Amino acid sequence: MTLTLVMPTAPASDAELLAACIAGDATAQRVVFRREYPRVHATVYRLLGNVRDVDDLVQDTFIAAFRALATYRGDAKLSTWIDRIAVRVVFHHIRARRPTVSLESVREPGTTGALEDQTHAREGLRRLYAVLATMSPDARTAFALYAIDGRSIAEVAAVTGTTTVAAKVRIWRARRTVTRHAEADPVLSEFLTSRQEDA
Repeated sequence: MTLTLVMPTAPASDAELLAACIAGDATAQRVVFRREYPRVHATVYRLLGNVRDVDDLVQDTFIAAFRALATYRGDAKLSTWIDRIAVRVVFHHIRARRPTVSLESVREPGTTGALEDQTHAREGLRRLYAVLATMSPDARTAFALYAIDGRSIAEVAAVTGTTTVAAKVRIWRARRTVTRHAEADPVLSEFLTSRQEDA
């Protein structure tokens, strides 16, 4: 008789997957982690603008998500629910540390082109995050999700757990602050203009 090695497979449906995660099934947790990781990592990076702390905060997000998974009621998509946790994790980090932004710590992933263009873009991005660092965590988060991560106002409201009106007001106030700084900063102004042209 020949023995066949059967590899464990992840549950087929999301409901089964979540039930397995709650039960502590490591295979199911890996499936959720691999599926959600790229988006969560991108979200945390764009909110924070600091590559040094991103991996730690992504890890903190998934630890908190798996611990709280039993409380997930399905009133929002799982991805939105995890994004809310990521935003809270970053929000608390920003509040606790009020991080400073350095040229070395801010890099747009996948930047290509001439070295001079990269340096100029990096400096513009550094200046943008320096302005964001002066804002309240609420305004910074809403603006980063909308203007940097490219989410709709409805998505910003869903992820931050607020109304669309509140999300709009926060984005508008943050944009006004960024615009005011850009008017006095040609490098930041050029960076923002180039982003609008690329969009």
